[in-house]
Amino acid sequence: MRATVGGGAWAGPKHELVFIDRLLVTLVRLRTGLTHETLGVLYKVGSFPTGRAIREVHPLPADPGFAVPDRPGIRLRTLEDVFACSAAEDVTLRIDGKETQVRRPHAGRPGRRAFVSGKRRQNTVKTTTISDGRGRTLWSGAQRPGQMHDQTSVHTEGIAEQFHQHPGVRAEVDDSYRGLASESLDQVSAPPKTEGHEGSERRAGHRAVRLA
Repeated sequence: MRATVGGGAWAGPKHELVFIDRLLVTLVRLRTGLTHETLGVLYKVGSFPTGRAIREVHPLPADPGFAVPDRPGIRLRTLEDVFACSAAEDVTLRIDGKETQVRRPHAGRPGRRAFVSGKRRQNTVKTTTISDGRGRTLWSGAQRPGQMHDQTSVHTEGIAEQFHQHPGVRAEVDDSYRGLASESLDQVSAPPKTEGHEGSERRAGHRAVRLA
């Protein structure tokens, strides 16, 4: 359960617990209510280091959001924050949808077919991610079933509306978001459409139907 103590890696000055141990101590305290003395016995460091670790780590979850590169103290919590920051800092956004494989929903569950991704031929959940030009994440969220097309999600998640509200914001997207580029020709750039890509999209759609 313990990592390196003493002057080990990531311990920091005057710390007897490395960061991962300070995090674990805090989580155990929140989950079980064990006293600082008991946690100190478990980690063999005494009650003072465990109490100090909890005081340092406990406030962190209260400050959600994504940090802005090179702007300490600023955090982006909503899509509105991301687009406002992009407009103010002249940051070109990159929008992408990431798929994560999930267990097939139980038979009879409403909307079961919606999780079948035609692209991956698996049951997935998609998450929309927005990053800056260097790939640093600025926002991630709005999970949706794998069968929902990325172009549909930009409307249901409010991304398309944000471009209308911030006409100066620019973004780069992959071919899945080509429809967004068509709607916002002067703001969003996407790879050029190819005949081969259209054929692959049709085949992916047919596979999704068979899998469902």
